[in-house]
Amino acid sequence: MTPSQLGAAVRGAVVAAVEAGELAVEVPAEVSVERPRVKEHGDYATSIALQLAKKAGRPPREVAELLATRLRAVEGVEEVDVAGPGFLNLRLAQASLGAVALTVLEQGAAYGTNSSAAGQRINLEFVSANPTGPIHIGGVRWAAVGDALGRLLEASGAEVVREYYVNDAGVQIDRFAASLHAAATGQVVPADGYAGAYVADWAQLVLERAPDLLERDDAVEQFRVIGLQVALEEIRASLASFGVEFDVWFSELSLKGSGAVDRALDRLREQGHVFEQDGAVWLRTTDFGDDKDRVLVKSDGSGTYFLSDAAYYVDKRTRADRCIYMLGADHHGYVGRLKALAACAGDDPGTSIEVLIGQLVNVLKDGEPVRMSKRAGDIVTLEDLVELVGVDAARYTLARSSADSSMDLDVDAVTRQSSDNPVFYVQYAATRAASVLRNAAEMGISFDETADLSLLTHPREAELLLALAEFPAVVATAAELREPHRVARYLEEKVAKSAQRFWDECQVLPKGDEEVAATTAPRLLLWRATRTVLENGLRLLGVTAPERM
Repeated sequence: MTPSQLGAAVRGAVVAAVEAGELAVEVPAEVSVERPRVKEHGDYATSIALQLAKKAGRPPREVAELLATRLRAVEGVEEVDVAGPGFLNLRLAQASLGAVALTVLEQGAAYGTNSSAAGQRINLEFVSANPTGPIHIGGVRWAAVGDALGRLLEASGAEVVREYYVNDAGVQIDRFAASLHAAATGQVVPADGYAGAYVADWAQLVLERAPDLLERDDAVEQFRVIGLQVALEEIRASLASFGVEFDVWFSELSLKGSGAVDRALDRLREQGHVFEQDGAVWLRTTDFGDDKDRVLVKSDGSGTYFLSDAAYYVDKRTRADRCIYMLGADHHGYVGRLKALAACAGDDPGTSIEVLIGQLVNVLKDGEPVRMSKRAGDIVTLEDLVELVGVDAARYTLARSSADSSMDLDVDAVTRQSSDNPVFYVQYAATRAASVLRNAAEMGISFDETADLSLLTHPREAELLLALAEFPAVVATAAELREPHRVARYLEEKVAKSAQRFWDECQVLPKGDEEVAATTAPRLLLWRATRTVLENGLRLLGVTAPERM
């Protein structure tokens, strides 16, 4: 019995009590159960009696006793105790607990999926680094976290579109084109340009595509056009090698050509928040908490960057119910203005837009920080990181910490093959499960789902089964809170740790001339279920579960 199934059983007890006239309350849509902090209190606990008592006009313990009587009759529930002011502590029958393994095996790769976000159309924008250089470590963090979040949302039933916003307009692109031209002609790159070694490489690629380019009057403009193609091709290839693919690559330049800017201005005017002052067109974002009103069109008639933001948001909303922006640490000021923009467009910013801010990553090698500066060319790129630690280690490490906290990525630590390296610890647990199953096959030991799971009575078996049962709830919570690191910590602290204890204390395969034990088949099923959960969890993080290490 999984936590969701047990929660449904508790809710069923409430429904039965209401229908019998024993409780006069509105039945909650769902009831949650949690693992108690003290193992002796049982397998699960719920505070439902405390929640219903006031509405029922009865003491919490009295409500708890009433529900406990009904729950003791539920198949698979072995024991129900009323504790403290009215908590219900529940212990599952061993056969019911063992059935968790069967649930995992029956659902296979689908185990962990849920419907908590069903019906939601979500536009998830992440990375969106300016196409003026390779993806650096800040963008790599969002690539790992953003892609994992997209997987979690899809596993929870949402329809997700992953989008990369290409900032292919503006001053930074002018500087980029001038830098490429200077590098191609052997001149000094402008002081405000890009001077990394990659600039010369990209300039050469541009010339290979247009050999006569330097003889043309529009050479700088062509360096802009072709240089953007070169940059985006490299960015796409880098992200693809990291296991990250986008459904939409949205060009900022396309906003004007598509009429999106005019449509956005019309919508904002219709809502009554546009005004003119000093020859410029403004949006009164202060009506919705912004620290100042924002200029949309300057007095010279040119649009501002915020006008592009507005057009892009309005366009997104035609394609999605909720827009999630994942931005870097230097974008804190954007949160208030984007939410105010959504309100000015007539939306409820509490439901239509989310802005997640990711903090900086410090890369350490030999205990020393690696300094980063895109314009100086001294940067840690996605390719650099992958070469140093590998895709799996990079993705897992970047996704296992809360993105709103800065982090140190120690190259030596994440490549160490020891139990104090989280990614190695989890992957090794998956490998061990595969090894046990492979060894069983080589020994000619067969087993199937008819194995007697009620024989899984050892405390370490129960601990592991309870850990596996938590997975769907972990996925749903991680998706709801936009926190992929919850999956990583669950795999480490619950599944891998419990699997290690199970390995240490519960012999599975016979040694020497020993006979095959009655517990062998059910324990092999438990290892198979463990392998499945580790595979599914790592897949949500974009990390492999190797068969051998």
